[in-house]
Amino acid sequence: MAAAVGAKDLASGVGGGIDRREMMSAVEQYEKYHVYYGGDEESRKSNYTDMVNKYYDLVTSFYEFGWGESFHFANRWKGESLRESIKRHEHFLALQLCLKPGMKVLDVGCGIGGPLREIARFSGTSVTGLNNNSFQIARGTELNRQCGLDKSCDFVKADFMKMPFPDNSFDAVYAIEATCHAPDAVGCYKEIKRVLKPGQFFAAYEWCMTSSFDPKNEEHQKIKAEIELGDGLPDIRTTSQCLEALKAAGYEVLYEEDLAPSSPVPWYLPLDTSVFSLSSFRLTSIGRFLTRNMVKMFEFLRIAPEGSQRVSSFLEKAAEGLVGGGRKEIFTPMYFFLARKPLNDN
Repeated sequence: MAAAVGAKDLASGVGGGIDRREMMSAVEQYEKYHVYYGGDEESRKSNYTDMVNKYYDLVTSFYEFGWGESFHFANRWKGESLRESIKRHEHFLALQLCLKPGMKVLDVGCGIGGPLREIARFSGTSVTGLNNNSFQIARGTELNRQCGLDKSCDFVKADFMKMPFPDNSFDAVYAIEATCHAPDAVGCYKEIKRVLKPGQFFAAYEWCMTSSFDPKNEEHQKIKAEIELGDGLPDIRTTSQCLEALKAAGYEVLYEEDLAPSSPVPWYLPLDTSVFSLSSFRLTSIGRFLTRNMVKMFEFLRIAPEGSQRVSSFLEKAAEGLVGGGRKEIFTPMYFFLARKPLNDN
């Protein structure tokens, strides 16, 4: 029954806020931003708002169907389920931020609010989710209502490059695999610092190319392009570029580390089609085969809009890139840092 309900939600939700009649056009416009279809980095950066909004309208239902409410990876212990590792990943971030009941916290690029709800329950804080996608906000608001967090947690629709909050508004700020969508890391980090109170912490998990990435290596570039296409990214910065951007934005960097190498279970394992898992069945090769054919059938029956198969296809391309990047250790989705806004920065 749960699988049937999930399939129904996937079919009805594909395309998000895009008019069903315009779905194929939106897919084609999104694809044209990327290298695979003749696009370039400058075009993606200058049109990042449109590109990222189209991306999340197109993929959110697929994400929730396959991954759950928290759209991110996690380092993972042996014997630990994917869901358990995701919760622990979120708890680790909350503990690093020293969150306490009564604090006012900002989640930058919050998706449908899976981490927001988990961190709010774990820490007793009030969390505001910032998101520029109306479809995700509507879904997150409903999920907050269902679990009783609609009074203590909320969502604000805005671009994280220009947030609608006064200076020094929040006791803590975090971002989980979200600010990788920013066209300018320094500008994004500065805007986050502006709304953070002096002396308080900003923590994030960033998607990055590692020091093993060779920009002259064609296979490495192919993997990077697959990830950018399948995940709505204007570019993928290196870990060192992220660190330099934090410093240039004026933070005191207290701790930074790529958590991927120390993960006993590879972070990309849920996407590895050579591995079978009942707990992550929808992500396995069999699960993806069934999803692919289910989407094909829904599109043929016009339950899902035309273009749904194309979205499923570029998400599979992204999975190939992520697994390839993980195996070669040239990409990480968990470059973690903890930074502080200086006390004298008002």
